[in-house]
This record gives sequence, C-alpha cells and structure tokens, in this order.
Amino acid sequence: MLLTFQTHLTPIPAGQIELRDDRTKQTWTVAIQPFLLAKFPVTQALYAAVIQQNPSTFPSPQKPVENVSWVEAAQFCNALSAQEKLESCYEIPANLENITFNSQANGYRLPTEAEWEYACKAGTTAHRYGELNEIAWYKENSAGSTHDVGLKAPNAWGLYDMLGNVWEWCSDIYDEQVYGSYRIIRGGGWADEARGILATNRRRSHPTAFKIDDLGFRIARNLA
Repeated sequence: MLLTFQTHLTPIPAGQIELRDDRTKQTWTVAIQPFLLAKFPVTQALYAAVIQQNPSTFPSPQKPVENVSWVEAAQFCNALSAQEKLESCYEIPANLENITFNSQANGYRLPTEAEWEYACKAGTTAHRYGELNEIAWYKENSAGSTHDVGLKAPNAWGLYDMLGNVWEWCSDIYDEQVYGSYRIIRGGGWADEARGILATNRRRSHPTAFKIDDLGFRIARNLA
C-alpha cells in the first residue's frame, strides 16, 4: 500500500519541447512520447521502504529524500522495479562505470531532461507554471529546510514540487565531451534564490561523487 500510494504516476501526453543551453547558446527540439511521471519527488518514506535506509539531512517521512547521488537514484529505480517484477532500466556494474540505460525497459527510471522540462511546463510557455510563492519552496520561504511534498500548488498536469524544494536528477549525461559522465539536474531547491527557480534552468554534476541536501529525484516509466 505504501509503494502504491507514494509512486502516484501521472500520464503525460505526447508533444515536443525546445531546450536551450545557456552555456553554449544552442537550442534544440525534442519529440516527447507519452510516458508516466510521479506526482511527487521520491519521499523519504518511499526511499526507506525500498532501500532500507534514509540518507536525508532533514529526516521526515513525507519530505523529499535528498543527499542521494545520481547512481543511488538509478539503483533505487532498479530496486523498485525488481520489487514490482519489472525490467530494470539501468545496468550498473560494481565499479559504477560504463552504466547503460535500456530505454525500452518497462521498469522505473529517471525522466530525461526533455521529459522533465516538458512535464514541468505542462503546456505553458513561461519559465514557471505559476506564482513562485504559491508553487515552490525556495530561499525566501523555506526557512532553511525541505518541506513535505505536495504542500504547494501543482502545475496544470497535477505534478507537485517540480520547482523548488529539491533539485531533481535526470537520466541524461550533460555533455560527455566536456564534462564526461556528469548528469543533469533540474528544478531548483529550497536554498536557491528566486532567479534560480525556473523550468529552463539546467545544471549538472558528478553521478557518484555529488550528493547534497537540496537534491533528490522523481521517477518515471514508459507508458505501456
């Protein structure tokens, strides 16, 4: 019952999204196939139920799990898939190198950054899907901590905390030629100024070494 309640996957319709990298000034368009995305970031309760531990700096069952690396988020997806007898999306060797992703698997995974931004905007073209204080926990209103998921207003597709509270890992490598295996993070967190809480804001970090108290993740699945 816990897992069923906590995962809460929402169908996201097909469409397309234009992405932009402010570092290189490049833009590109990505076609989005229908997929499923969790209404909430993964909570500490859900993470603990699957992994049997809670690494979070701000312990509370309904707060988003944080202080997890990209690899740990991918390992969670595989573990949850195994519990539900689904195919694993990630093949993760013991040395944590040369990780492969099966985009056709039916198990849980991290969203791609194109899926993430498309779902965050939910049919809008603005940098945010609502007034900042109504939709997000950020530096000016967070009181220096994460908050329970789902307390702020959702976007038009019923997704909560897409902006603020915690940044979210995405499945993609950022720029392999320049940054190697660095993965993409999106959405802004409780410690960020308002200018950082944007649907278009792209950051990246190391998939195994980087973990911090304002970075979590949300899960996705292919739509069967």
